[in-house]
Parts: sequence; structure tokens; C-alpha cells
Amino acid sequence: MSWILKVKDRFQAAHFLKEYEGKCEKMHGHTFFVEVQIRVSKLDNTGIGIDFAEIKKKLTEILPDHNLLNEVYDFNPSAENLSRHFYYELKKYFPVKEVTVWESEDASATYSEDN
Repeated sequence: MSWILKVKDRFQAAHFLKEYEGKCEKMHGHTFFVEVQIRVSKLDNTGIGIDFAEIKKKLTEILPDHNLLNEVYDFNPSAENLSRHFYYELKKYFPVKEVTVWESEDASATYSEDN
């Protein structure tokens, strides 16, 4: 028996993709949406697995709002790389199942550990 807790947040940032040929090689911005899924197998005495506010607080702390992502990270800031980075940052605190980064309403990348 388990539950999947989901928390969403967003941030605005600019980036460009190095070694990419196309319009995304130029600096541009997005309102990124991030969805975190956390698996819990037990609830506390109030019926809560992990308080949503606790998850949201940590997620907000790690999101690089209003930055040029190429200056924040030493990796190419694609949605794929961002989802993996946020996954490992949050995994330090929670039993993360997967992290999805949406760079538009119809384009996203999801990272999870393959078991």
C-alpha cells in the first residue's frame, strides 16, 4: 500500500542550449512548471504522509527563479537535465518517485530512477 503525493510549482528563467542547432540555441525564456511525485507507504496519526507545505517549501528553495540557467548550472539546462537535477536535490529530503519539468504547456521531461 502506498500513496503518491504530488506538488507543483513554477519559476521563470532564461536559458540557451549549447551545441544545439535551432531556435533554442539562442537565449530565450520560459515559465517552467515543475511537478514532484513522492511515494509514501505510511501515514502519521493525522493521516498525512508528508505535509504538502514541507515539500512545497523545499521545492521553492531549489528553483532558480528569474535567473539565466546557464549561469546557475554547470550543465546544459535542458528540461531533461533540469528534471534530473531537481530529482537529486529533492531526493536528499524526500522519497522522490519522479520529477517532471514543463517548459511549455505541451512539452515536458520526466526523470525517475529506473528500478
